[in-house]
Order: sequence, then C-alpha cells, then structure tokens
Amino acid sequence: MDIPSGLIKKLKSARAIVFFSGAGISAESGIPIFRGKDGIWNKLRPEELANFNAFMRNPQLVWKWYNYRKSIVQESKPNPGHLAIVEMEKYFEKVIVITQNVDNLHRRAGSKTIYELHGNIERNFCAKCKKHYDGELDFEDGIPKCTCGGLIRPDVVWFGEFLPADQFQLSEKAARNCDVFFIVGTSAVVYPAASLVQVAKSNGAYLVEVNIEETEASSIVDVSLFGESGKILPQIVEELKLIRA
Repeated sequence: MDIPSGLIKKLKSARAIVFFSGAGISAESGIPIFRGKDGIWNKLRPEELANFNAFMRNPQLVWKWYNYRKSIVQESKPNPGHLAIVEMEKYFEKVIVITQNVDNLHRRAGSKTIYELHGNIERNFCAKCKKHYDGELDFEDGIPKCTCGGLIRPDVVWFGEFLPADQFQLSEKAARNCDVFFIVGTSAVVYPAASLVQVAKSNGAYLVEVNIEETEASSIVDVSLFGESGKILPQIVEELKLIRA
C-alpha cells in the first residue's frame, strides 16, 4: 500500500501523535473481538456476564468467563502493529496510546504512555473496599475474596459503569493537543470513548483511520487506510525513517 502524500507531509511537521486503538488491533494477536460478524457478543448475552449485578448474582460464572479471556490474553503476544507504535516514539516528541482494549498488549509491547479507558483484565480490585489486587488470585474457595471479606472483581469497565475519570480526562487532553490522531482497529461507535475522535477533529488534528473496513469514522477522517494495522503501521514507520533521515 502506498502511504498518501498528505499523511507523509503531515508527519514531517508533527510533534504529538495519538493512537486511539480498539479490538481490531488485538484481533491481529488472536484475541476475539466482541462485535462484528464473528464477535463474542453474538454468542453470549453481555448482560449475563459484564455488569455488576450479574457479578453479584453469579460471581463464579463471571470469573469463569474472565479467566477464560485472561488465558487467551496471556497466550497472545503484541503484533507488528503494537510494535510499530512503540517504534514511532523515536520520531515524535509525544506518542500517546488511548485504548479501549483491556488486554495490556500495548504495555507489553513497550509503549510508554497509555490511557486505558476500559480498564485492564490483568488487574483486579475489591468490589467492597476498592483495594487493588494484581497478579494471581486465590480461587481455592471458588471466588477470590479480599481481606475485608468483599468479592474481588476484574478491573474492567462493565456495562452501566463510568469510564475511569482520570484516564478519560487525560485522553481528552491528548486528543485536543495532538497533530495527528490515528484511529486503529476500532469502529468508533462506543461512547463516550468515541467522542475523542470529534475532540481531535474539532481541535485541528489530522485524522487517520487504519481499519480493515469502513466504519462510522470513515466519513470524517482525512485519510482511510484499509487493511491490517500490523501491515500498515510498519509501512508508516519505514516512511518515517526516510523522512527523519
């Protein structure tokens, strides 16, 4: 794929770059997506597994589901798309990742600044006292419990819950102040996260979509690059090497 000259020109002068990532980039690492024709939510009712009331009714079922998902994440590795984003830190003053994914792959790839809008499946906290528990949990009695007696839950944003305020505020700031805003592997339809696309656009950012197909964002971006991020982003890195040489 040829990288459009307009994007190359913009990258020459850009200082701050934001990557707004979604399930598509994780799918290239073998992690199933939730939406789309092969999405997990097509087979399961999300309200049975991903909300607080469901957890309190049947924590064993919810933990069984999340432990299954964690096993997939732990067997997966960052792909060339994740690694290309890390590589770009060599060429710009700021490279910020805003992700809707909970799989921790951006951090494992080596990205330095990451805002996690939907939490992180590798972290946990007590539903009662909010104490955080990272690492392995004790499932000997079927459900992990805090020292206060409360149930420990995954540190992910469930349906009906607010996004972490600090992460969203930092993401809004990044979107307002970036020169180029990449939309990578996301349909940009889940709000309030999707509002960041409009924030970036209204503040003059150059919008670049990297997706395997058209999305809701396609009509407002400056350029759409259709294909796998693991192929397109490394190509952009190669262009950067020539630009910065």
